[in-house]
Amino acid sequence: MGTQSGQAVVADSPVREPEAPAPPTEAKRPPTGAALLRDDVTEAIRAAVFEELATTGYARLSIEAVARRAGVGKTAVYRRWRSKLPMVIEVVSEVVSAGIVLPDTGSLQEDLRLLIQVVYRILRHPLAAQIVPDLLAEAARNPEIADTLARALRESQRESSAALVRRAVARGELPTGTDSELALDLIAGPLYWHLLVTREPVTRDYLERLARSIAAALGAS
Repeated sequence: MGTQSGQAVVADSPVREPEAPAPPTEAKRPPTGAALLRDDVTEAIRAAVFEELATTGYARLSIEAVARRAGVGKTAVYRRWRSKLPMVIEVVSEVVSAGIVLPDTGSLQEDLRLLIQVVYRILRHPLAAQIVPDLLAEAARNPEIADTLARALRESQRESSAALVRRAVARGELPTGTDSELALDLIAGPLYWHLLVTREPVTRDYLERLARSIAAALGAS
């Protein structure tokens, strides 16, 4: 009988010595230190913010609930935002502005049609239908929310409408000095009214007529 590499050989059949028991698995702990700012942690928090907003609304949303839903500690949230207001505003604004940089189609009418479609898709998203009215209701009671929300939402789309107007002016389709802020109001206002207030169907024909009406209102030649 001999031994080799920790095995006892009996009747030519190797028998392994019992292995030491594995250490108990530690419970999942919230990230600490540098891990708090990892991108995957940030994305988990962002997703949790939207889920909490859709589930409980802004008034009942808390940092603790967001952290719990994201599977992180409160410190991970506070490392990014000092309170729930800037957290909500930043997360919502980033979604609103996502994909809003539009290509130059070569004509005002087509540029308007494309921007209208993008804003339409944003506003008809189920989360937008739940979250935006709730935040606007809170804004009516809280001047800080009203100011921050208005600034964030407008800034997120201001450059798109400004670029649309600049291109149209350069092509000679709109007069110099055309108000790009008015263009944004004319686009977002009717869509918001239909999708989130009256909740009437928005047809392709309506979107086409809206694009023509906005072009005419801006003084298109």
